[in-house]
Amino acid sequence: MAVTEQVNGFFIPSVTLIGIGAHKEIPAKIKALGSKKPLLVTDKGITACGITQQIVDLLKSHKMNCVVYDETIPNPTDKNVHDGVKVYKDNKCDSLITLGGGSSHDCGKGIGLVVANGGKIHDYEGVDKSTNPMPPYIAVNTTAGTASEMTRFCIITDTSRKVKMAIVDWRVTPGIALDDPLLMMGMPPALTAATGMDALTHAVEAYVSTIATPMTDACAEKAIRLVFKFLRRAVANGQDIEAREGMCYAQYLAGMAFNNASLGHVHAMAHQLGGFYDLPHGECNAILLPHVEKFNLIARVERFAEMAEMMDQNIEGMSKRNAAELCLEAIKQLSTDVGIPAGLVELGKRYGKDVKVEDIKTMTENAQKDACGLTNPRCPKDMDVMAIYEAAM
Repeated sequence: MAVTEQVNGFFIPSVTLIGIGAHKEIPAKIKALGSKKPLLVTDKGITACGITQQIVDLLKSHKMNCVVYDETIPNPTDKNVHDGVKVYKDNKCDSLITLGGGSSHDCGKGIGLVVANGGKIHDYEGVDKSTNPMPPYIAVNTTAGTASEMTRFCIITDTSRKVKMAIVDWRVTPGIALDDPLLMMGMPPALTAATGMDALTHAVEAYVSTIATPMTDACAEKAIRLVFKFLRRAVANGQDIEAREGMCYAQYLAGMAFNNASLGHVHAMAHQLGGFYDLPHGECNAILLPHVEKFNLIARVERFAEMAEMMDQNIEGMSKRNAAELCLEAIKQLSTDVGIPAGLVELGKRYGKDVKVEDIKTMTENAQKDACGLTNPRCPKDMDVMAIYEAAM
């Protein structure tokens, strides 16, 4: 906690609905917001598996219409946002529904920012750059990891710089967040694993953040316990509804933690891998997490020891240092169990990308400018960040 004068905010949606069948509440909430013609922002994958049509049909059954924009891509870009703004304006939409994981939510947030404030999405990189409120906004989640359905974070790739822009703005927090495990049952094991490890990264980084508070600690602790209880089960059997619902709560609680305690250098570095190579965010986080936290360990030994216990490790009789190191081993074992690649080179090959050592210098320079690194518990020099990238290769 702070030792000098400091005021801590706590940002969450006005309304959150979590549970089996929660998606059936969408029409009532749209009506409550006074919306007549929402833009539904999603991606081709959600459309292909039938979830988009399911929501469209649900709205139609209540005599409601929407306009579908499903051009969002993984690691959404400035072009995605600006194309979506045009669709919103051309169709005279008055509100937003985002449907999917972090990509759809981030793209929708970007669209809302530009619709409400004008200019380009690049104008809002940084912290609280907007001045006008978002259009009425419901975020419907279909993955258990990013927590973007409830955060003030919006990550958009600047295609000209090949950099992920971190937009942190309290106004982009969705008015209504909705998590229904029924919409997550079809997630394949690899996506379940990647998004689950993303949630764990959020909780861990928030717990060791320089601006952590008792409120964020409580959220992070429960999130860590739930991830270690339910993620393996959700990956092993996607139809395990108890595990799916458990991960709904895990990722949401992790979101509450990092939305208010912020993140650290895992995310600062992962953003560069996403921007540079278009690699999946969750898997980048999972691979980097033990390496970055090994560097951070001496700054938060007691906290890492506490997390080892949260991860169901037996730390009885151990020194704090040994318990802290056991935390890192538990993270590595979970990653292995759910099928995360061992390193960045292997990850790149899985997605047809050539992750090269010679790109580390540029990625390091960009990572050191990323807003997420500001609350890392230990301040790395460029050489430290380069060494972490190399170790993670």
